[in-house]
Amino acid sequence: MSIVESIKKAAEKLTGIARPGTSRLADLVRQRKANAFRFKDDGLVPNHPSWPLIVYRGAVTLPDDLDPAAVFEELFKANGWGGSWRNGIYDYVHYHSRIHEALGIARGTAKVRFGGDKGRALTVKAGDVAVLPAGTGHQRLSASDDFLVVGAYPPSGTYDECTKPEQHAEALRMIPKVSRPRKDPVYGRDGPLLKAWGER
Repeated sequence: MSIVESIKKAAEKLTGIARPGTSRLADLVRQRKANAFRFKDDGLVPNHPSWPLIVYRGAVTLPDDLDPAAVFEELFKANGWGGSWRNGIYDYVHYHSRIHEALGIARGTAKVRFGGDKGRALTVKAGDVAVLPAGTGHQRLSASDDFLVVGAYPPSGTYDECTKPEQHAEALRMIPKVSRPRKDPVYGRDGPLLKAWGER
């Protein structure tokens, strides 16, 4: 997280300025279709054997009087996804084998390849949310200068970052053990994510 974003986040938490309250937060969420993308194991990136990447296009309205990063932080927190950070997306292929990840696009646009080198490049923009099941490769290919992401995680799981071929075998063992979250990071208990990530 940049120094500027760290200071902004700390000041907003302290004062409440530019952060949405609970009642307003509900008005900022728009019902959107869950766009599902499935990827095969490519030998480096295992991806998830059962659950797809979910992308919600334009799911969150970002008014000018609120910090867009704070909107995503509060939304994810309200749905039980914590450990939030503000940054971009790494420009190298990586994945998490022990935890799922939600990425809220707070500002700008980017082309991100999901699923590894044989995956799919998608353009994401402010207001979009991508929810990555454990094992899903992701890499920023290009981005606008103002690109900013808020990431968050469900309460179960442990953060790790996998980039090397020698991590693949252990990742294959760990990914299926990461439990399904109880709530969709955008839509809560009744969100489309829970249907898309049905019980195995």
